[in-house]
Amino acid sequence: MTSTMDSATVLIISVGVFLVGITAFAVYTAFGPPAKQLADPFEDHED
Repeated sequence: MTSTMDSATVLIISVGVFLVGITAFAVYTAFGPPAKQLADPFEDHED
């Protein structure tokens, strides 16, 4: 058994970490403190 990982395993882990990071950032932006700066276009144009 070698101590290094296959390049495919490194690629899969890297893509997984990237996707988790993007998802965490999106959830933080949508529901965290930056969400107070977001505008709701439906509330802005109520008739």
